[in-house]
Amino acid sequence: MKEKLYTCPMDPDVIAKEPGRCPKCGMDLTPLAEEEHEDHKDHASMEKDFKRRFFVTLPLTLIVMLLSESIQKWLGISIEFPQRTFILFLLGTAIFAYGGIPFFKGAKGELSTRNYGMMTLVALAIAVGYTFSVFATFLFPGESLYWEISTLISVFLLGHWLEMRAVRGTTGALAELAKLIPKTAHLVRGKNVVDVKTEDVVIGNLVLVKPGEKIPVDGVIVEGSSSVNESMVTGESRPIEKKKGDQVIGGTLNNDGSLTVNVNKTGKETAVSQIMELIRMAQESKPQVQHLADRAANVLTLTAVLVGTGTFLYWLFATSQGPIFAATLAVSVVVVACPHALGLAIPTVTTITSALGARNGILIKDMKGLEIARKVDYIVFDKTGTLTKGEFGVSEIISVARGPVGDFPPASARKKLRAVGNPSISATPRSVSNELLQMAAAVEAHSQHSIAEGVVRETKKRGVKVPQVKDFKSYPGRGAEGKVDGNRIIVGNRTLMEEVKIPERQLDSLTPKSVGTLVYVSVNNSLAGALVLSDLVREESKEAIKKLQEMDIKTAMLTGDRKDVADAVSKELGIDTTFAEVLPEDKVKNIKELQKKGQVVAMVGDGVNDAPSLTQSHLGIAIGAGTDVAVESAEIVLMKNDPRDVVKAITLSRKTNTKMVQNLIWATGYNVAAIPTAAGVFYNGFRILLRPEWAAVLMSLSSIIVVFNALLLHRTKL
Repeated sequence: MKEKLYTCPMDPDVIAKEPGRCPKCGMDLTPLAEEEHEDHKDHASMEKDFKRRFFVTLPLTLIVMLLSESIQKWLGISIEFPQRTFILFLLGTAIFAYGGIPFFKGAKGELSTRNYGMMTLVALAIAVGYTFSVFATFLFPGESLYWEISTLISVFLLGHWLEMRAVRGTTGALAELAKLIPKTAHLVRGKNVVDVKTEDVVIGNLVLVKPGEKIPVDGVIVEGSSSVNESMVTGESRPIEKKKGDQVIGGTLNNDGSLTVNVNKTGKETAVSQIMELIRMAQESKPQVQHLADRAANVLTLTAVLVGTGTFLYWLFATSQGPIFAATLAVSVVVVACPHALGLAIPTVTTITSALGARNGILIKDMKGLEIARKVDYIVFDKTGTLTKGEFGVSEIISVARGPVGDFPPASARKKLRAVGNPSISATPRSVSNELLQMAAAVEAHSQHSIAEGVVRETKKRGVKVPQVKDFKSYPGRGAEGKVDGNRIIVGNRTLMEEVKIPERQLDSLTPKSVGTLVYVSVNNSLAGALVLSDLVREESKEAIKKLQEMDIKTAMLTGDRKDVADAVSKELGIDTTFAEVLPEDKVKNIKELQKKGQVVAMVGDGVNDAPSLTQSHLGIAIGAGTDVAVESAEIVLMKNDPRDVVKAITLSRKTNTKMVQNLIWATGYNVAAIPTAAGVFYNGFRILLRPEWAAVLMSLSSIIVVFNALLLHRTKL
């Protein structure tokens, strides 16, 4: 059921579907595991490898330091015996061979992909230092660099161990999602329930989910009711009430009830698998700034080699410092200029961003889209189902008479009508409103139209009992009729009323105060009144529009509704621009219209009907994807149908950009200051010297700082 993914032990941000070589360092990709495995099967074991090599080389390094002339002079001690230099050679070779293996493997990979970076420089530095020391031991008399190379290797091993511990904290999104799916499911077989592996469950199976258990697969409830915590998948903080016929998502937590679920999605089709795929795509994609950083890292590698060579030649031939001093500074330059911090500056941020977004129900398909999001200055919303609920509600009830209407309902029934419901409906006395609503609902209860559903829904809110109807007849596109207690009730539009000879002046006399669709009600061929139904505006839409305007982002609304209906919604929400009576194929024209004015436009829609406009906009945001999260036409997919998540996506984009800029400034600033210092620019005047081991500490510390700064994104509240 779970798709196997592969990652690079040295660059955990690299994730691929197939085994192969890392495009960054050239190392073989290894399976991405949920837990730690032996034999270097994930980057957790690579981290352990660096740790082990560090602790093996550390005592040997300390011995090498004590046997080195320079250290003895600094400590004021003397340890001299005939084979001292040979012992130094043996220990230095052991440290070089054992401790240097990971760096040489990495360098080989970088050279094979021509993507020169940190490993190439580290391998070059220790190789040059070791070769010089061997020559100094056997070919010409002089002090070797064994202790410098040994400490350099140990510091690099320590730095990589600590760095990979930090990086591992940025790359757990896919593994954490994989852990959401329980390993076993309770499969219902007739009257028996047996435990099977979740991956063996197939479409059409029935699974039992007990209280407090995770739902193993996507499906539809066929028995039971409960509340389900979907926050781990959709970002929705409140438990969602679920009953028979409702969809549930694999990986979510069943709270208090027992559920029997009919499986309708398995494997790659499940919501969690689709989310994992989107996160993988996001982590594979690169923002424009990443390409800049990659080029800078390659340039920095070549610069380090050139400056290191120049440093060696200058101090060897232009000064009297000698070859040891020149080689030490050259090694320091190569080490301190390692572009690892620059290489980590962006991937660590984007990796954390994709995980943080997923936890909040914001799925980023392409990091370029998130990069654009911070620049957006105009957001266009589709109205129906995005800013509104996509369901009709009764906004006003108008009656012809101020008393009971005709002989309906019977007097005995009138006394039982309860005056509860929508407080905004106040066009007529409550009892008369309920009578009109009861008449309309009696007929509309047999209709499948969205307007009919809105009428019936209002009766439930008010606690009004809907009577039985006889001789129901539907008039497609116009309305319906039926008999209730012998009275002929007709519910429909103006056209239907005119067909049953309702006078035009009577129809004109009903003037609604609110904007919406007018549904007339007649009793025994006499006009009784009308209901005004409107697409209900989401409360969260008002909050979203207000926050966007506080962020200096203008808003627009696209709808196929009449202009008066669209204007009413826009006025209620405070939207800047309204495009009404727009045909689906014309939505793209409105997006282009804003783009021609120089606006950076984002389009927010449902991802199906709005696909062309989502594609045309600079940034497509599909909202309310639910379990069908693989929306092709959008760069960002929002799991919930909540416009406030658009604000969260923009906020996440801006926070991400801030971290990227901070990391790039640190990584480049560090190199600008460190390279001249390592080359000895400040030695003659200020006696400031950067030895290889300190250069290694600074380089590792720089990388750790970049990772730590990226980890601070976890504190972002969306």
